[in-house]
Amino acid sequence: MSSDRRPQSLLWCALILTAGAAGCAKGSEMMTGAAGSGGGGPAGTTGTAGTGGDPSMWAPFAAKALHVQGNKIVDTTGATFRMLGVNRAGSEYMCSPPTTGQYVFDGSTGPSTINGMKAWHINTVRLPLNESCWLGLNGSLVPAQMYRDELTDYMYRLHLAGIYVVLDLHWSAPGNTVITGGANGNQLVTMAFADHALDLWTSVATTFKDDPMVIFDLFNEPILVANDRFGNGPVSNPWGCWRNGCQVAKGTVAGMQQMLDRVRATGAKQLVVAGGVDWAHQLDGWLANKPNDTAGNLLAGFHVYQRPLSDCVDQACWEAQVSPVAAQVPVLVGEMGEQDCAHGYIDQFMAWADGKGLSYLGWAWNPQNCSSFPALVTDFNGTPTAFGQGLRDHLIQINP
Repeated sequence: MSSDRRPQSLLWCALILTAGAAGCAKGSEMMTGAAGSGGGGPAGTTGTAGTGGDPSMWAPFAAKALHVQGNKIVDTTGATFRMLGVNRAGSEYMCSPPTTGQYVFDGSTGPSTINGMKAWHINTVRLPLNESCWLGLNGSLVPAQMYRDELTDYMYRLHLAGIYVVLDLHWSAPGNTVITGGANGNQLVTMAFADHALDLWTSVATTFKDDPMVIFDLFNEPILVANDRFGNGPVSNPWGCWRNGCQVAKGTVAGMQQMLDRVRATGAKQLVVAGGVDWAHQLDGWLANKPNDTAGNLLAGFHVYQRPLSDCVDQACWEAQVSPVAAQVPVLVGEMGEQDCAHGYIDQFMAWADGKGLSYLGWAWNPQNCSSFPALVTDFNGTPTAFGQGLRDHLIQINP
């Protein structure tokens, strides 16, 4: 995605907020939540799970473990597995200003929403992390233990329904900076900041190292080739910085190798995703800079949207950016969406991705505006928007 694309989506968000709507664009990744709507409120979790660091709670899922074999993901029987599902936004922004409630999730995470996911034939849900909330730093609106416990509880109940969970570091900030969302927020960062991201992955991987149904996505959308809203400009060697870290205007960012090493140092062997540069829309330097993974379970991450949220919008670009990588390692399309309240664009992409054996997750299982968010559902029980209808029907067809 070029630097002249993302600001357009941020302008949409500003206009929506000015008009008093409930949410804002994918580009700003923030929505407003009413009291009682989040995971910590009356509509939230049920408290069925223990702490994530307890190995016994994950033991029943041992047969669900996944690993990389060549350019495929396989299960314990050796059968090929594709992650097919959705993102569930909220756990990155509900615990940070400008929201005011003390909630982890934006809306219900109860049985009806999980049943709705099962009705769509979803096998994977991606949950975004806010490092300040997980670590209890810099103005988090919820205690760290509450944040961790509610995520663990939701993950456990998703697993009971046969659903894998991708945890991605979505929001990061340097030093004592308070992460904020919204039209004037600072949450779009060029890369994960080393001040807290490394500690985040040590803690998250330690907590879930015995969970065979979790996947770690090291950083949501590295930018590096364009400006970000923190004031960091393009770096001179984006792929070198992506792999090994570098200095930017606001601080030191961690490389994928450093974050991966922190995960593996805990003993965690699960799948790990390293998304490409330019908001995860470019993979052209991924193979040449592939981090060394001692567990051999590394995936490439790619995101796909219509313009203006991406410039890689057609089959020619997908073939150039993704196909060479997908021929050697599994690729997870961690976010996929379109902003026209229809599904013609993702229909085209999914048909191409199916032919390549890619995994993909739609953005997002949140009842917001299908053109500005974009939203897959009109309620948390899974009633689809016109956009979501395309994903739901396709998943039911290919993932019986």
